[in-house]
This record gives sequence, C-alpha cells and structure tokens, in this order.
Amino acid sequence: MIAGLAPTPNLATWGIAAAATLGVILRPFAWPEAVWAVLGAGLLVVLGLLPWPDAWAGVRKGTDVYLFLVGMMLFAEIARKEGLFDWLAGIAVRMARGSATRLFLLVYVVGTVVTVFLSNDACAVVLTPAVYAATRAARAEPLPYLFICAFIANAASFVLPISNPANLVVFADHMPPLGQWLRTFALPSALAIVATYLVLRIAQNGALTRQTIETETDVPALGLGGKVAGAGIVATAGALIGASAAGIELGPPTFAAGLATTLVILAIRRGGLVAVVRDVSWSVLPLVAGLFVLVEALEKSGVLTRLAEPLKAYAQSDPAATAWASGALVALGSNLVNNLPAGLLAGAAVQTAEVSRRIAGAILIGVDLGPNLSVTGSLATILWLTAIRREGEDVSAWRFLKLGLLVTPPALALALAGLLLV
Repeated sequence: MIAGLAPTPNLATWGIAAAATLGVILRPFAWPEAVWAVLGAGLLVVLGLLPWPDAWAGVRKGTDVYLFLVGMMLFAEIARKEGLFDWLAGIAVRMARGSATRLFLLVYVVGTVVTVFLSNDACAVVLTPAVYAATRAARAEPLPYLFICAFIANAASFVLPISNPANLVVFADHMPPLGQWLRTFALPSALAIVATYLVLRIAQNGALTRQTIETETDVPALGLGGKVAGAGIVATAGALIGASAAGIELGPPTFAAGLATTLVILAIRRGGLVAVVRDVSWSVLPLVAGLFVLVEALEKSGVLTRLAEPLKAYAQSDPAATAWASGALVALGSNLVNNLPAGLLAGAAVQTAEVSRRIAGAILIGVDLGPNLSVTGSLATILWLTAIRREGEDVSAWRFLKLGLLVTPPALALALAGLLLV
C-alpha cells in the first residue's frame, strides 16, 4: 500500500459508522434496520476499532431509552388487544361527522397532545395503531392520517422536556426549570406545530378531498381491560411530568407503569402473556443499542472535540449566526445519522463548548424537528414505520423524503426564528 494512504483507525471507524447508518436508511436486501446497526457495531469490535468494554459501556448508556421503549410498546400492544384503539376510533369517526378534513384536524390535535405529554416515541407507538383503526372504521385512505403521527411526533417534541427523550440528552445536567423552558420554547413550538399542520394539510388536500368517510359507525363497548389500559396511559403521562420536574430519568417509571398495567390486564383476562410478548416489536431494542455503540465509537475517535472547538469559537464571535447555522446543520445531520446519535453527540458538544442557552436551544430544535425530513431521521419515525408495516402499510424512503422536503424547511425556519425572537 502506498505510504500515507493507509486508512487510519479513525477513518475506518467513521467509514463503518457511515456504512451502518446508510444500511439503516436504505435497508439493502430488505433486511431490518436493526441488522445494519448491530452489524456495524459488531464490526467495530471485531476489527479492534472499539474495545468491547467501551462497546458495552455504549450499550449501557441506552438503558433509560430501552426501558422507556419497552414500557410504551407494552402499553401499545395491550391496549390494541383490549380494544382501546377500536373504541377511540369509533368516537373519532363520529366526531368527524363525515368530513375527512375534520378527521384530519382531530387526529392532528390528538397527536399533538400525545406527543407533548407522553413523548414523540409514544405518539409513534401508541397513537399510530389508533389512527389506523379510526381510518379503517371510517373506510378512509389511511396514509394521509398516518403521516400525521410521523410528523407531529417530531414537530411537537420540544413543547416540554418530556416531549422527546433527546431533550434530556441535549441539556443533561443543565436542564432549565420548566418555567424557563416554556418561555424559551413555547413560541418556537407553536410555530413548528402550526406550520407543519398547514403544509401537511395542503400536501394531503388531494387525497382528502377525493374520499368520503362514514358518518356513523358502531362504537364497540370498552371492556374492563381497555379501561385499565387507558387509565394506565393517562397515569403514565402524569408520572412522566412529575419525573421530569424532579429530574428523574423517564425510562424506569414508564417501564414500571407499562409492565404493571399489562400484568393487571393479563390477570383480569387470566392469560395471554405469550401473545403479548410475541407481538411486541423487540427488534427496536438492538437497533437502539447498535446506534449507541456507533456513537460511543465516534466519541472515542475524537469527533466530539472536532465539533466542540469550532462551535465554541463561532458562538463567541457571532451568537445569532451560530444559532441559525447550528440548528440547520444539526437538523441535516440528524437525517444523515439518525437523531439519536446526533442528539448524543450534539448534547456532549453543547456541554463541552459551554455555549449559551439560545444556541443550545437551536441545536435542540434541529435534533427534534429536523428529522421530519427523512423516514429514518428519528427513532420515533422508525417506530412509526414499524407500526404501519404491522398494519399492512408501507412508505418508501423516497416518498417520505418528498413530503419531508415540503414540511420540514418552513417549520424549522419559523421555529429557529421564534427562538431568536424570545
């Protein structure tokens, strides 16, 4: 090999991380996203680019996320089996009174509330099956309404600290009090939510006006198990707000609530554990673990220093321009590598560079809202994609990108402008 052209360990690490991320996005051979993340992580360890203790440390860093996801997936599965989603669907169709556009707005409002108080991942996992059930009951084309679950999950994910686990990652130990958070992000969040609705509504107008929906539908009776599932979800929302205010990680209370609710319902039904365990989308967990290992490798390769040093220099020379540029670049980067690793790296860079809250806020908006550009931009959107595939629907990366290119830029620009106006 020619001297000077031999690949360095850092270049090899970056190349493997990039290839693994590309595999997650494109899914060659139709292999699941998790396969590519795990292959990339495993290759780093096998080649000696990341010592296995460091890889295991990366896996352990995702413990809170794993617990949160398992809790939410248990909620979604037990609620689906107990008919909670079918019951909510019947109510939604009746409230729409035969109007596809009214049903669209209703789903968007509900999606906003679920995201704000239960997180964007919960919106993808819990709300998506309910929306599909509603469209089935209304005999409507499902995708225009399912798109709402994907886009609002990210657009409303910085209203509260608990609205997106990435918020806790970016600010870490420097999380502002709730009052200050609301003063900082209320206007940007409102602008992002409204802009996303308007563009998405216009983009789906043709599909909505072509269809007629049922004016009446039978609302199935909600059994005791469904009531317990609904009460568990509502109680979990309150618990998450309390946990956030107390600075407690969100994973353990979510897992505990999801597991307790599931066990109570199974006790009422006197069985069904195997069916619940079998139908939960467990493949999400190795996907997240693989991404955490890839991030650990990138941090060990010096990426964090390369990010923090220029960020600190630009923040000192031109804070406003740095906020705009940081928000836009992180938004783009979140789509290239998924916002979970992007958020971890960006959060570490924010803490290392000790930038102002305004710049940290712009970076957070990029991490939260930017992923609406692509179908693999955020974990929430990947969860959404998994959920709609279970219902027999699918959306290609190209189709989602075309819609994301319409929806994301105006929402991102308005949210960043709103942040700088505060």
